[in-house]
Amino acid sequence: MKIDIFKMERMQSTWENVVAYNLSESGVHPLTLKELLTPEELEELARVELGYTQTNGTIPLRERIAALYPGLGLEQILATAGSSEANFLLMWSLIEPGDEVIFELPNYMQMGGLMRAFGAKVGTFSLREDLDWQPDLDELKRLVTPKTKLIVLTNPNNPTGGVLAPEVMKAIVDLAAGVGAWIIADEVYQGAELSGVRTPSFWGMGERIIVVNGLSKAYGLPGLRVGWIVGPEELVKRTWPYHDYTTISPSALSDRLATLVLAPETRERILRRTRGILNANFPLLEEWLRAHGGLFSFRPPKAGAICFARYGLERNSTELVERLIRDESVLVVPGDHFEMDGYLRFGYGPEQGYLRTALGRIDKTLKKIAPSW
Repeated sequence: MKIDIFKMERMQSTWENVVAYNLSESGVHPLTLKELLTPEELEELARVELGYTQTNGTIPLRERIAALYPGLGLEQILATAGSSEANFLLMWSLIEPGDEVIFELPNYMQMGGLMRAFGAKVGTFSLREDLDWQPDLDELKRLVTPKTKLIVLTNPNNPTGGVLAPEVMKAIVDLAAGVGAWIIADEVYQGAELSGVRTPSFWGMGERIIVVNGLSKAYGLPGLRVGWIVGPEELVKRTWPYHDYTTISPSALSDRLATLVLAPETRERILRRTRGILNANFPLLEEWLRAHGGLFSFRPPKAGAICFARYGLERNSTELVERLIRDESVLVVPGDHFEMDGYLRFGYGPEQGYLRTALGRIDKTLKKIAPSW
């Protein structure tokens, strides 16, 4: 099996801990253990035995996850090492060579790369900026056939920060149900809505729905590496053995920490912090983008610490990002990493002073490239 280079992750892994200013992240500034836990919880954590945990997630962790999805049973949950492992396990367990699948663009490209690697025939449908990052449902209808096995999407979306309208979600579910296709919905940005209104889950909208989520984005806890799969019990049990060939189980510390994080009061406190950061920081980025005299155009994101902005320069997005790294030691994500050149994805989740300084550095390069603004 050959896997294509995952361009975005390769660039981030190379530079995110090297540059002076990293605006490539799509989550908020991470929490520390001291900020996250009470002194009593910290003391409790110090007594956790560092052995193997239950491989599908401990019962207390799965009980907390189940509480997020009305009517969900514990055997319908598989805890994983981040949502990325959840995505990998699903692609590995579901796809056979020649399967026809449909992938939403723009998107986090992990699942698209994995589908091709496992031999699927991948068709794509597009979220359109002129539709406020909603899909053209007629385009999707033309792609769906009786051979369609999976429809894969991310909602809220990465990189646009868009959220599918309820009627669009229903239309996608109806299309999938009409041909017996599965929907895999990556919902890892759920809870990071600027409005505070939680994006509805695809879970419960149909029989062949699989949801992926985790603690990396909305919760500001990417270092825990905790994610989960939610689906029909038979599907989850079929996927679990693939977990035995990868990480086997969540780490003991991460499992226990995730259980504490998902306690209702703690969870709400963390998500309130996330919304506070987003609503304080986005106006700063928005003002900066608008100050460039039409150089940038964008739709304000509804969720996530990301803004996907089109720029009016005749320059490839990766070349522009490489110039920013070289000249000013600032990293953002080029649009062609989402197969949409001519855009940049700005992460606006760090501390405000850091964000302001990073944007000022980007200005220095832009003035050299586009002095007219």
